[in-house]
Amino acid sequence: MTDSQIPIVILIKAWQDAKLDAYSIRKRVFIEEQGVPEEMELDEFDLNAQHVLAYADSECIGTARLVTLTGSVGSIGRIGRMAILPKHRGDGIGKQLLGALLKACQSQSIKQIELHAQVTVIPFYEQFGFIAQGDIYDEAGIPHRDMILRI
Repeated sequence: MTDSQIPIVILIKAWQDAKLDAYSIRKRVFIEEQGVPEEMELDEFDLNAQHVLAYADSECIGTARLVTLTGSVGSIGRIGRMAILPKHRGDGIGKQLLGALLKACQSQSIKQIELHAQVTVIPFYEQFGFIAQGDIYDEAGIPHRDMILRI
């Protein structure tokens, strides 16, 4: 059985239940692989965010989070911290994580979703209807661009 044939289980958890698995993935991808400073990786949003985790054979292989904010259009969802272990990239895990987050937004009547996309993955988010907004900027030494989806 190849990696892409392993059944993937997607779970949404509170930080208390997600932090060990979520931080393990984020540390490996953002801090070790991409050089994001460790002090920037955890923030005040983790505690109240919904964390989506992807498991293959009980191993956590990917994570992302949804933070709910209040804006002029009502509740706004901010998706972030999406990270997948390198050997599982290209297996559709990102699509499953993002799909679970979009369903969570719909169930909470969130009408606008925003994210800070690394420039290299903008085409991935465009597949889901996200539209790039504004200029490219530096976040933790990596070029990013804001993206928005209205649902």
